[in-house]
Amino acid sequence: MSAAAVEGPYRPEPLTLLEQANQLMEQHPGCRVEIIGGVITVAPPPDAPHGMALTELMIPLLEAGLHGKESRVIQGIGLWLPTGPEDYAIPDLAVVDADIHEHLIENNCYDPVSFRLVLEVTSSNFNSDLRNKVAAYAEAKIPVYVIVNRKHGRVHVLTDPVEGGYDTHRVHAPGERITLPESIGAQATLDVAAILTTGRL
Repeated sequence: MSAAAVEGPYRPEPLTLLEQANQLMEQHPGCRVEIIGGVITVAPPPDAPHGMALTELMIPLLEAGLHGKESRVIQGIGLWLPTGPEDYAIPDLAVVDADIHEHLIENNCYDPVSFRLVLEVTSSNFNSDLRNKVAAYAEAKIPVYVIVNRKHGRVHVLTDPVEGGYDTHRVHAPGERITLPESIGAQATLDVAAILTTGRL
């Protein structure tokens, strides 16, 4: 009599980070799930002042003609990051090349080469916007990164990406007006006080 083969219990392959992130998005609708530096982060849905600050920011970008034939202004678009094999972020707002749809990489995320500017309005996870995303967006060579720091009442403009961060980091207070670099495709000016007042926590 021959012995029967003994098989252990079935164990499926472990989920990849991307599969885990997508599963979290299904389980927590409305939350923003990102993978930065190989770490999954889950942010709750933004509050109303966050959304109003985004609208306040979009107005000068639209008035400058950045949403036209050459470029587009888009909220919540996936950005594939070079910081890890499955890394991606979803900036609050971006100015991208108009042919963005031709640069899809994976998981509704697009090649960073198409991004001219990314912008984040801070929420409860403000440390990620001020630290982790600075390094990640610089690694992706995003030319301009704007942070509306609602906690400290400032607007940061980072330009000239280098390894680990940005070579130029300017901090602007209420009362100042910021003229964004023309490299984004047009001259757009932001009113710091108006943005911060609208987005007040």
